[in-house]
Order: sequence, then C-alpha cells, then structure tokens
Amino acid sequence: MSSLHLVDPELRPILEAAPDMGVSPEKLPGARAVIAAMTQMGLEVADPRVTATECFAPGHNGGPDVRVVLYKPQGLAAGAPVVLQIHGGGFLFGTAELGDPRNRAMALAVGCAVASVEYRLAPETEFPGGLDDCYAALVWLHANAAELGLDPARIAIRGESAGGGLAAGLAVMARDLGGPAICFQLLVYPMLDDRTVGAGDNPFTGQFIWDRASNLFAWQSWLGMQPGSDSVPPLAAPGRTTDLAGLPPTCIATAALDLFIDEDLEYARRLIRSGVPTEVHVAPGAFHGFDAMAPEAAVTRRFIACGDEALRRAFA
Repeated sequence: MSSLHLVDPELRPILEAAPDMGVSPEKLPGARAVIAAMTQMGLEVADPRVTATECFAPGHNGGPDVRVVLYKPQGLAAGAPVVLQIHGGGFLFGTAELGDPRNRAMALAVGCAVASVEYRLAPETEFPGGLDDCYAALVWLHANAAELGLDPARIAIRGESAGGGLAAGLAVMARDLGGPAICFQLLVYPMLDDRTVGAGDNPFTGQFIWDRASNLFAWQSWLGMQPGSDSVPPLAAPGRTTDLAGLPPTCIATAALDLFIDEDLEYARRLIRSGVPTEVHVAPGAFHGFDAMAPEAAVTRRFIACGDEALRRAFA
C-alpha cells in the first residue's frame, strides 16, 4: 500500500528529487559520496555568526582520540549550556559536520554551544566502537567544561536516526557507569531496536528514504551479527534495555511515516512507565530525514521549533 497520499504536500516534491538513499554493501561507497557532497554544500553556506572549532577527546577504553567540532555563537556568555550532538547516517556514514547548518541554527536558537562528535562508522567499526567514541566525547566535554566556557551541569545530548540510537545508548551507558550527568536527551526519529528489521505490521512506514532493506544492512553492519537474535547487547540497541529508570528527561521527536515510528513510541511509553519525564512529538505526513531535506516546509519548522523549545526548557 503506497503512503504517498499521506505525505505532506510540501514534502512530496522532495521525494521526486531525492537521490536513492538505499544502502547495501555495493551501494555504500556511493551513499557515502552523496552524504559527503551534501555536507560540503552545507559548509559552503555556513552561518558566520557561529564559530566552529576542531577539538579532540581522549579515547575510551583504549580507543583512538575522538574528533569533536565545537560550535559557539558569537558572544556566548561563560557558563553556557551545551548539546552533545550525535549525527545520523545509519551507523554507516557522516562526519561531525554532517548537520552543520542545523548545529549552527540550534546554537543560535537555543543560546548554547553544540559539540558534534565524529564517531567511528560501521561496518569498519562494529559495536561498541562508535558508542565508546560518544562516551569519550561526553567525558571530555564534562571534564573540560570550565575551560571551554561551558556549564558541566547543563550538558544535554541530541541525535537523529542512528545518532538518536547512540544518544539513547549513551544515556544508559553514562547511568550504568556512573559517568557525567546528562540533564536532557533529545532523540530525533531514533533508531532504537534491531528487532524491528522484519516486515513489520505498519503498512504506511518505511517506504521513503530509509527502507527496511537499508535498515537490515545497517543493523547487520553495526552489530556484526544477525539482528533480532537473543545475543544482541542492549547498549547496541537501547530499545532492548529492560531498566529505563533514572534516565534523563527526554523528548522524542519522530515522524508519522518514518520506519522507526513504532519503536520510538514504544520507547517513549516505557520511559513514561519508568518515571522518566518524557514528551513526544510526531510530525504528520513526514518521513525519515524530512527536516534536513525540506528545512523551509511548515511541518519542518514546527518540528524543529519543538526540539529547540524542549532544549531551552531543559537549560532554564
């Protein structure tokens, strides 16, 4: 059953012009090239009101140093809050600059710094490598907050797609290891649960941009094993985490036609049942990655405003 009739009218032209984002072993180099070109286009129109500084965090558990790009609006006061940003890309592609326009706009809208982490990618690096990199960035950010002019008590985490899954896993990891406190997590259509790689029972999802075949390849690459098995570690797929108590207040922003909508809503339900303050926003008529592809659409502006406002409240 086609879901095209459910797509927001402003977003339909995007689907006609969108490149093929399907990934497989054969298509991965091409997909990475497309994402790299899109990233470069964003950098060419970078907002000069926000500076971007390259930093490096010592690796976790003997891992390599981790590259972090720190965005700060001009005139940002000392002791400002900071968002640790984890980019999307199915665990397979992207760099710290992948969301450069959004990172700069978020820093200006929220009045904060944004620290974007460049984690190692699958399939070259399987779990837990990328998550360890995110944890290393969190530890470094907390330890050096004062020197960076930031508030160590106001560190939020944000991620979209696979980055949202890494952010959710990072919150659990930091809780379980007694690591730096995270004041808030903003999960944008997060990729949370490998057990949803099957056909699924929602006939309206997974038709645009990120489909089930791509999802299966991404999970196989990240896990280094067949998704859905009982041996998958919960930190690799945080939707499997049985104990969600004590996690930071959460906002989950997702899209009605996104492949991840059901696992996102289920995670939100379980957070609420665990006593975690949680809010949920669902963009109607929207598909995976719509906000990056159609930044001027009304549904995108509402979607982004919800996330920015949630961060402002968390930092207040």
